[in-house]
Amino acid sequence: MGCLIVLAALFSPRLVVALLYLFTNRLTIAFDSGWVGLAGFLFLPWTTALYALAYAPVRGVSSLGWVIVAIGFAVDLGSLFGGGRHAKSRRE
Repeated sequence: MGCLIVLAALFSPRLVVALLYLFTNRLTIAFDSGWVGLAGFLFLPWTTALYALAYAPVRGVSSLGWVIVAIGFAVDLGSLFGGGRHAKSRRE
């Protein structure tokens, strides 16, 4: 099921976070506070979705899980800051 969620995240990571919230308890298991999940939904949706999928209730996030979360963070940063660089290159 995790692979299907990651494939759906390619379309829209915020949709995946919303579906995880509505139909599973992954977000409540992964995050202590609802505010963290809401902030992740608004500002870092890739990181939030991949952290919720990588989190295991008893042991937390494994080392491979942290690599996956770091990839999500890099994608979030790229989507936040990469658009301006692309628009600047189009104007020149």
